[in-house]
Amino acid sequence: MRMTLNNILHKAHHLVVGEAENGRAAIQLYRELKPDLVTMDISMPEMSGLEAIKLIRTDFPQARIIMCSAMGQQKIIVQAIEAGAKDFIVKPFDDCRVLDAINRALK
Repeated sequence: MRMTLNNILHKAHHLVVGEAENGRAAIQLYRELKPDLVTMDISMPEMSGLEAIKLIRTDFPQARIIMCSAMGQQKIIVQAIEAGAKDFIVKPFDDCRVLDAINRALK
C-alpha cells in the first residue's frame, strides 16, 4: 500500500517525507515531521490506524489524515471520520480518487 501511494503522490509532484510500518511509528513520525497530510491504513501491526489517528489528533487537532483500507464497510468509514479523518479511500487505489481526496484535505 505504501509503495502504491508513494508512486501516485510522486507522479502528482507531492513530496513524501516519511513512512511508518505501524501505528506507533506513525505517531512518532508525525511528532517529528509534522507533515501537511498523512495517509494511514486502518489495519496495522501494534496499533490500528483508528487508535493512531485518535492519538495524533489529541496532540495535533489540526492534523490532516486520510484513512485507507481494503475494508469499505460503512461502520469503519464512520469511525474513521468521527476520529477526525478528512477522508477515506478504499483499496485497490484509483489514482484520481486518491488525488481528489488529497487535494480536498489540503485545502
